[in-house]
Amino acid sequence: MIVPMKKVSVFVLDKQKEDALNKIRDMGVVHIERKTVASAALSDLIDRKGRVDTAVNILKAFAPKRGEKHPDAAKINGVNKELVSFIIEKAERRKTLLDEVFNNTRELSRFDKWGNFKPEDVRELNANGVTLLLYELSIAAYRKLEGQRVMVVNYDKKNNAVCVAAFDKIEGEYPYPMPERSVDETKALIAEKRAEITAVENELRSLYPHIAEISSAKKRLDAEIEFETARAGMDKLFTGEEEKKIPPAYMISVFAGYAPEADVGILKRAASENGWALYADEPAEDDDQVPTKLKNNKFFSLLYPLADFLEIVPGYREVDITGIFLLFFCVFFGMIFSDAGYGALLILAAVIGILKTAKKGAPQALKMVLLLGICNFVWGVLTCTWFAAPVEMLPDVLKKISFAPISQAYDAKGTSKLFVDQNLMLLCFSIALAHLGFAHVRGFFVQIFKQKSLKCFAELGQLAMLVGMFRVVLALVVDAKRFPFGAVGFENIWFSMLIGGFALVFIFGNYEGNIIKSIIASFANFISSILGVTNVFSDIMSYIRLWAVGLAGGSLASTVNAMAGPMVGHFLTFAAVLLLLFGHGFNMVLNVLSVIVHGVRLNTLEFSSHVGLTWSGVAYKPFAKRVL
Repeated sequence: MIVPMKKVSVFVLDKQKEDALNKIRDMGVVHIERKTVASAALSDLIDRKGRVDTAVNILKAFAPKRGEKHPDAAKINGVNKELVSFIIEKAERRKTLLDEVFNNTRELSRFDKWGNFKPEDVRELNANGVTLLLYELSIAAYRKLEGQRVMVVNYDKKNNAVCVAAFDKIEGEYPYPMPERSVDETKALIAEKRAEITAVENELRSLYPHIAEISSAKKRLDAEIEFETARAGMDKLFTGEEEKKIPPAYMISVFAGYAPEADVGILKRAASENGWALYADEPAEDDDQVPTKLKNNKFFSLLYPLADFLEIVPGYREVDITGIFLLFFCVFFGMIFSDAGYGALLILAAVIGILKTAKKGAPQALKMVLLLGICNFVWGVLTCTWFAAPVEMLPDVLKKISFAPISQAYDAKGTSKLFVDQNLMLLCFSIALAHLGFAHVRGFFVQIFKQKSLKCFAELGQLAMLVGMFRVVLALVVDAKRFPFGAVGFENIWFSMLIGGFALVFIFGNYEGNIIKSIIASFANFISSILGVTNVFSDIMSYIRLWAVGLAGGSLASTVNAMAGPMVGHFLTFAAVLLLLFGHGFNMVLNVLSVIVHGVRLNTLEFSSHVGLTWSGVAYKPFAKRVL
């Protein structure tokens, strides 16, 4: 459920606002109202945090590689308080050195073809009237220079003539600019810069152990930025001419935000004890900043790690679908992973993680992995899928405990693969009907008992269209003989549900107290109304991805097995084991991505569009002390 919130304003004397903010932060119940704020202190804090982030990223690049000994923390004399600046300075020096090495290396590659001459000698000759110019000419161009004072130094890899011209320029050709240093001098400079780069990099590696200290400083800066944002965002109660009439000692500032209704009592007690004024009221209907705080039982709360990772939050005035989301997501996960072997691995990994963290309290994410692993294992058992192994290789006990209509062991059950595939598609579409149908059943009861609106008939119409379209999909996609739709006509119950459902949606879909206006609005959006029927078809069809993606994952796993099979039993056995580990590991990673893309999508797009959920909410994050 979505926890009811109150819009709260705390009025304090301006001279006491920092003390008041500290106490409000200690309570940890108020979500700050979002504002665009600015202050010199805030700008300085943000700049400092940016430098800290830069320092952390620099040190991460010099983390010890696997197997390397962790260096001892470097002792830096006189720069302990300026450690971040010291690290950034070293990194900038390294970048400068790398640029210099690159430029000199490029310069060396351009001029070493003329040999190791000293440019200062050439400049001295030029000063005494002997002009020497460097050219790189094609053989054809060189042969045209009869009578000119040109000396060939060598031929490069392109078979061009590398020349030195004396006194006169070569018409139509452009001479190379004279280098600053000789080849030997350039090589020595490059070696010198590389040695300095190595020294700087070693110094940065020695500073890596300070990364924990710097990361802690970053967390402290985050807390200071949050505090300063709250302080700078406090408005003065009196402004303009009124402000001039009030003595500074009596100036009042206002802290505004949102608090859960159940926690307003904490604020009231604090206001009474500290002499603050508190105002709490219902948020305005057009207030789009109201944060969303969800409250569910321990089981449904297992979805929170996924929701936090995806940063999806229902709007404050929307519906909380955490329970239905989790239940169907478990089904989607099992069907997409579709392998009991994978499920067993997930269960094992989750159990080990939970046991290791039991004393501190196992993270919800591990508990969720355990739940999803169980769902995957159950589905794999029912379909007789174990690491995509051929059915004939599996023990009879695994075949017997599978569920014949959807089992991979169809040969042993006397069914056909086509029949199994049809049943799996039928199951996908049945899940679509149950999932989307739930949205409109819920909407029907909300419109009757909460809204008391005739829009409930539009929800019934949507439900009727779903059922009718479900039958159309079965006839078109699964098997027209097993699931005949029948001749189009009102005597056909499925056709009647489609037409009748569309009529109800057309009449009551825009109902706001007047049926005539609702019908007129539907005519005004006639194209959208027609597209609503096709959307129902596409939404149901979208659930076939559960079968298709699971089939793709199984095919990839089978391919890995087929490649590794011939290697087993001789000197390539070790290679076969590596191939199996890599192949199935890679397939599990792809399955995780598939679940995020497809399993989450069916909840956040198809289902949400039917339940009227836009995921436009702002997560409730109270102004509180953070764990550093």
